[in-house]
Amino acid sequence: MKLAPALCLFALSCTCFAQKPGDLDFLTRIGEFRSVRTTLSEYLKTEAMRLIGKREAAVASLSSAAGMERRRDLLRRTVLGVLGGLPERTPLNARVVGTLERSGYRIEKVIFESQPRFYVTANLYIPTRGTPPFPAILYPLGHEPGGKAYPVWQQMLGSLAQKGFVALTWDPLGQGERSQFYDPDWQDSKLPGSTVEHTVLGTQCLLIGDHIARYTIFDGLRALDYLISRKEVDPSRIGCTGNSGGGTHTTYLSALDDRIQAAAPSCYISSWRRMLESLGPQDAEQVFPFWLANGLDYPDFLYSFGLKPFLILSAIRDFFPIDGARETFAEAQRVFTAAGAAEKLAFFDADDGHGYTEPRRMRAYNWFRRWLQKTDDSGSEPRVELSTAEELNCTETGQVATALGGETVYTLNIKRLEQRRAKPPRLETAADLERQRENVRGAARELSRYEPPAGQIRFRNYGVASEPGYRMEKIVLDTEPGLPLPALLMAPEGGRARKPAIIFADGEGKAAAWEHLRALVRAGFVVLAIDLRGMGETRPELPRGDNFAHYFGDHDNAMTALLIGKTMIGMRARDVVRAFAFLAARPEVEPASILGFGRGAAASAVLYAAIFEPRISGVALEGMLESYESIVRNRIHRQVLEQIVPGALLRFDLPDLVGALAPRPVWIAAARTPLGQQISAAALRRSWTRPLEAYRISGAAAALHFVEVKPGESFAAGYAGLLTLGKADLPK
Repeated sequence: MKLAPALCLFALSCTCFAQKPGDLDFLTRIGEFRSVRTTLSEYLKTEAMRLIGKREAAVASLSSAAGMERRRDLLRRTVLGVLGGLPERTPLNARVVGTLERSGYRIEKVIFESQPRFYVTANLYIPTRGTPPFPAILYPLGHEPGGKAYPVWQQMLGSLAQKGFVALTWDPLGQGERSQFYDPDWQDSKLPGSTVEHTVLGTQCLLIGDHIARYTIFDGLRALDYLISRKEVDPSRIGCTGNSGGGTHTTYLSALDDRIQAAAPSCYISSWRRMLESLGPQDAEQVFPFWLANGLDYPDFLYSFGLKPFLILSAIRDFFPIDGARETFAEAQRVFTAAGAAEKLAFFDADDGHGYTEPRRMRAYNWFRRWLQKTDDSGSEPRVELSTAEELNCTETGQVATALGGETVYTLNIKRLEQRRAKPPRLETAADLERQRENVRGAARELSRYEPPAGQIRFRNYGVASEPGYRMEKIVLDTEPGLPLPALLMAPEGGRARKPAIIFADGEGKAAAWEHLRALVRAGFVVLAIDLRGMGETRPELPRGDNFAHYFGDHDNAMTALLIGKTMIGMRARDVVRAFAFLAARPEVEPASILGFGRGAAASAVLYAAIFEPRISGVALEGMLESYESIVRNRIHRQVLEQIVPGALLRFDLPDLVGALAPRPVWIAAARTPLGQQISAAALRRSWTRPLEAYRISGAAAALHFVEVKPGESFAAGYAGLLTLGKADLPK
């Protein structure tokens, strides 16, 4: 293995001084790396922009209905694949549970089942003047509080009814009467807001090869089924509109269901170029994995809708970037014009902020009256009598959870997991184990989108220091261009020329593990402590008090990685493998005796790396997540999004990865639940039967260690002592 020449910009002349943990975060103090905390996001955005540019080149010649159909086929195939398909259409079992009489219309309170016992609470606004059948509007809601009772929604729905439209709205997941985490003691959700609910559920969905939009989109499709079943509705004249999250689902539903004839999403349409330059990815329902990697962007939703009337409603001062909306309109306008349907696409931006404000509402009324009623709307917005949430509620308690029970996304996810996961193969012989090992390795590589590092190893040396018994080098290791990773190389003095080595990665960064590093090097190991991308010094500045940071950590980078066809875990495993190659080429290291040590969120990356690099001779995993399945089977989780591999549970779990390492030695200590609670070694041993069986068949049952660690203590120092005493099965 060749190393690029090291560039020593300033040596400390091997001076002897006591290091402090704060001294170990050195990269931020070097002039050329002032923005080290943004390098990961810049790397991901650069790749995203490359993919966006590639797509733009691909659609530059798009100019016909036939070309739009090809884009529609790509979009629908991609969306349905990401969703895990759509549920089976079953009886809606719809019932009207109450009626409110209003001037010129009535409101029916409706409950239907989009899936068996998955209850949807809805309000149907029906004109009481005019002659049915009427055109109708499907009205998905945004994330504003109150669900279907939010005053702006009532104003628009009542206005539509007075203008001669039947209009149907329903409570989205996590809002109104449909909290998925309702706590009777709090009389509210356990989680702070619907977007957090969506992303907690969305993380669980990803693991079983689904997407949270599988549920939200299907609710909308079944709402449309109900709407056109009503005798008051003309099924050939259906429109769809909504704001924010409702604009999102207006766009989704219109692109996927040909029954919708006119659409007007408000405060959603933008472009991914502008989104990534400003706002970043939003909650789980708005981010489809591998979207940019598959060559898709916002305009493709419009092409999927076909040459039918589509009005983009935007706000100049919205947090959804207005430049993105204008860019999407400009691209689509060129295509619609070339296809002879310029009048079917329109754009309106009001000088206001996020929301379905009156200027946008007036444009929407006129749009739907023009295309669905063949008239113009020159009148004002009518007065609407607002109802209380209690008046509009469809359940006696105001919550499906307490009034009806039934299914939740959580319970349906567990059923999906049982239905879709592959049956574990029997492990009886060494041949069985080898087949399982190869299957797991292949699945982990494929689903994590792991890309093995290649080419010359490039690093720079930024100083050397010594303390009694060892020396330390401060190194910047480039695991790939544009991603400088700070690392400490600590080597004991004296002893044999080539020593065993450890790649040490801590989810909190190398500075958080200082005492453990010292213990390991004093035990005779060469230690390379590296901040994996997005960890330690390279960790982005996450806003304090932010709900998404609290529950999901580096949400933006994790979601951006998925958009471009990568995973955080796959990229971090690449960093570990690159660190291995760096160590293996060092003259003071015995290449056959290099172990990996992962702590906290870095433990799973070290585990994956050992799967991909068979020369890593063993691993110690402290504070690692117990399993992916535990995320699905626990209602709530925290700080696991960065470790997610979409579809993993259909083919493997973390214990399967451990089993695939047999007979290499593995130490498991202080494993954690999805909420970060420590699990005893005895409990983990009881649940990890598959890896135990794999090690037994390999003839190395004693090489899988479950180490008991007292809460609040660390395994690292004890691990060093264990090795020093010669009690561990470390390669000689």
